[in-house]
Amino acid sequence: MSQDFDDERYAMTTRGSERKLQFVRPYRYLNELNPVERFKLDRHPFEVAEAIVNEYSSKGVGALMAVPGEVERLKWVGLYPQKQGGDAFMMRIKVPGGVLTAPQIREIGLATEAFGEGPDDHPYFGNRYADLTTRQTIQLHWLRLADIPRMWQRFAAVGLTTLQACGDCARNITCCPVSGVDRHEVVDGLGVARAISDFFTGNREYANLPRKFKMSVTGCTQDCARAEINDIGLWPALLADGSNGFNVLAGGGLSDGERMGSDLDIGIRPDQAVELTRAIAQTFGELGNREHRGLARMRYLVQELGPEGFRAALVERARTEFGPAGEDLTTSFRNDHVGVHAQVQEGLHYVGLNVPVGRVAGRELVELARLAERYGDGTIRLGIDQNAIITGVPTAKVDALLAEELLERLSPEAGPISRGMVSCTGSEFCRYAIVETKERAARWALELDDRLEAAGLRDVGPIRIHFSGCSASCAQPQIADIGLRGDTAHVGNRIEEGADIGLGGTLGPDASFIDWVAGAVPVTEVPGAIERVVTAYVQGRNEGESFAKWTRRRSNDDLHEILTEVQP
Repeated sequence: MSQDFDDERYAMTTRGSERKLQFVRPYRYLNELNPVERFKLDRHPFEVAEAIVNEYSSKGVGALMAVPGEVERLKWVGLYPQKQGGDAFMMRIKVPGGVLTAPQIREIGLATEAFGEGPDDHPYFGNRYADLTTRQTIQLHWLRLADIPRMWQRFAAVGLTTLQACGDCARNITCCPVSGVDRHEVVDGLGVARAISDFFTGNREYANLPRKFKMSVTGCTQDCARAEINDIGLWPALLADGSNGFNVLAGGGLSDGERMGSDLDIGIRPDQAVELTRAIAQTFGELGNREHRGLARMRYLVQELGPEGFRAALVERARTEFGPAGEDLTTSFRNDHVGVHAQVQEGLHYVGLNVPVGRVAGRELVELARLAERYGDGTIRLGIDQNAIITGVPTAKVDALLAEELLERLSPEAGPISRGMVSCTGSEFCRYAIVETKERAARWALELDDRLEAAGLRDVGPIRIHFSGCSASCAQPQIADIGLRGDTAHVGNRIEEGADIGLGGTLGPDASFIDWVAGAVPVTEVPGAIERVVTAYVQGRNEGESFAKWTRRRSNDDLHEILTEVQP
């Protein structure tokens, strides 16, 4: 048993020949823990990094696979085996708060071009592309184990890491992507997000939690960091002393058993954020479910204890006192930052670029770095919507930036469907996905934009369509205007790829999850269903009415008829 876990969270005793663990929850014998928990106790997951550098990169995949639990431990250093098997890996790079310097994004682009080794069959990207994610990270594909140490060295030289990008630990912390430059920000979110990330990244004491641990911080009033669907969500509040700080939500999440975060009636100053998140992580580590992995997410613990019980548990573990919740300052939900927008700094703008379904070529990342240095302040911001933002662009340079060739594809003036389309990696790489998503979603978006324009409906405004290949909800379909979830459809005596369709999700003051309205619709029929429901929305909405509010005025039976063309 590794001594790395012999700390205040665990007490090891012996009864006869059985090892026994004491957590704060009732005694549990080692064989009662789920297999992943036992792997983590056998050896600290961080140690897989040294093994990759010193052994597996030279001996090959077989040596890695021969060690029990080693594939699971890869997650802690940002690696997953791809579904294709063999020497093909996905790497996830952490980007705290979504902010990258030009040298960083250039290095990611160069690494994408240099190390992608997959089948060169994509007409535009070949095999050298990256995916922007809904947690402001970047994923690279078709990597060989032998190249991983060299990639880590190159990334470290520009201040990048993959440590804890995956695994049962604090994942990449998300933030309003235009923190520090946005006119709607009332308290610094990026600084707080970075401080929390610095505390947890590489911290062995908090790197063995029951499951993944997701945190969100935003100081803007538009909820663009999606506080309600994170394990911890900090969003702006006017505190009792008259200063601006954060109110605290806990226990949000999607996948199966989606749940909005609970208000813990706690208000914190920015300088208390690290201690608050540490105390919550300790609470989760001690009280979270380690027997049943499917019930191990923190939202189940918050639900089990209730908001008051969970608050009491974390207060017991906190090293400082927190005040009561302040006045909530969130006024709306903003999905993206696409387009040209004035910054709070006079004479400067940020330009939000639509990256279709988040997929971008390595050479395009290199070009983004050049544009950020030539026209902006040398940074690129990644949005939770899988888009990118160039900040610090002087008024005199905006037109020249918009005329650059790259912006023809990564357009700040994308159509309403392309702008709102989000997709997970789907069955192309994920072993859990039921359907292919990325290329299909990108194609649908362009086709639907053309159809809407032909019908005179281009000014409908962004329609948020989120396409997940399975129920894990990596594309966050439950909060979309139109959510798509991979399924199997029966067509005659055949089984084909299909999708469940849900409508009316949103966050912010009117937060609600979608209703799943139509099940197992064949994928060939999905674009038509989307076109019909968007057309019905445009024709039937009240002035200024959002898609989500329009769906709430319609019965699910009516919406089902629109989606499936069933006549009353």
